Amino acid sequence: MKDHFSDQAELYALYRPNYPRELYDFIDRNLVSKELAWDVATGNGQIAGELSNYFEKVFATDISEKQLEFAQKRDNIEYKIEKAENCSLPANSCDLVIVGQAIHWFDFTAFYEEVKLVLKPGGLIIL
Repeated sequence: MKDHFSDQAELYALYRPNYPRELYDFIDRNLVSKELAWDVATGNGQIAGELSNYFEKVFATDISEKQLEFAQKRDNIEYKIEKAENCSLPANSCDLVIVGQAIHWFDFTAFYEEVKLVLKPGGLIIL
């Protein structure tokens, strides 16, 4: 997988538009358990940062080390350099799997298999 964003990681962190509050309200209303969220292709961590207000822990992954250098730091966010199709989370561990804008870069078949593995019964996937 090619890293398309390291060259402009600092600018990406400064100027990336935010997602609407309604997204996070929807997640909050529709999940009973909020132990763990996986923010896939987190980039600058803007979704991870918001989710950290709702979840006990946020696991945020990206293939760009440079992007993660500029990501929002919070005590309950763990950042890792990992592909969307192969993360290190255990089976049935996530209440939420969320992808902001990067789904078009993924190997769909492999990614959805990974989601089936890590998502808890009753969990949400939001793309």
